[in-house]
Amino acid sequence: MEQKLALGIDIGGTNVKLAIVRSDGRVLVDRSIPTAPERGPEAFSRTVGAEARAMANEASVAWDSVVGAGVGMAGFLDVERGWVEEAVNLHWRDVPLADLLQSALDKPVRVDNDANVAALGEVWLGAGQNAHTALCVTLGTGVGGGIVIGGRIHRGASTMAGEIGHIMVKNDGELCNCGHRGCLETLASATALVRHAVAAGVKSPGGGELTAKEVFALAAEGDPAARAVVDDMIHWLAVGLAVVANILNPDVIVVAGGLVNAGDQLMEPLRAAFQREALARVARACRLVPAKLGDQAGVLGAARLVLQDIESL
Repeated sequence: MEQKLALGIDIGGTNVKLAIVRSDGRVLVDRSIPTAPERGPEAFSRTVGAEARAMANEASVAWDSVVGAGVGMAGFLDVERGWVEEAVNLHWRDVPLADLLQSALDKPVRVDNDANVAALGEVWLGAGQNAHTALCVTLGTGVGGGIVIGGRIHRGASTMAGEIGHIMVKNDGELCNCGHRGCLETLASATALVRHAVAAGVKSPGGGELTAKEVFALAAEGDPAARAVVDDMIHWLAVGLAVVANILNPDVIVVAGGLVNAGDQLMEPLRAAFQREALARVARACRLVPAKLGDQAGVLGAARLVLQDIESL
């Protein structure tokens, strides 16, 4: 079977990851370049176009053999038009990104939310392989989520499906950036973990700014305040995952983000708490696993995004 090639583009606030990927998932060449959003989306698109052609040359493949480009990025997007309505981290608003990149690359371009394409990457090549219904949740500054059903992203009526971080799980909880109280990300994100640990008197061993990694390490060493904060975070995360699982009945929940580096210290109690919180038949059918692809999930999922569209033509 002839292998098609696609360009995956994962746009972050600081750097952009680019990869030319075969339809079997093999990465031929990849690189990271500064995003430099202050130069504007037009200059950004021209830079990506030039870098992508240089990558093809480096990989000794003809640019004509690349069938298209997929893009993952954070923000409010009009996926159908490939339009960035607002990307706060880039300070972009009302940007026809797909059109700009299509002009720069001379290829069809598909744009989607970064959590969605990361979820697609994990289902294609990572921890969610062979799952029919997958929920992928990312624990970072907030709590992000993506849903993949039948191997394709489930976006919902306004492309907002998977916003698990804004499930309201605690009626009297903290005010969230979205304007509601008690959202999951105010309780179970890495940011929330550190904030609650500081409030509980937990100190960084190095005397600097406390990190989520340090909170987990201190909990493992027996620090009672750190242990209580970690336990509370895991409890609320399990509640949120159970709410979504009871609706989706997924084969797998993939947990991503820096906190996954805590390994079994996170995953074992999380699995136990999830078993308690979810309906028994839902919990029995669902694997709860750490992500495998790390920071490659987004760029691989972005490539898969456009490959799927090309394959369906």
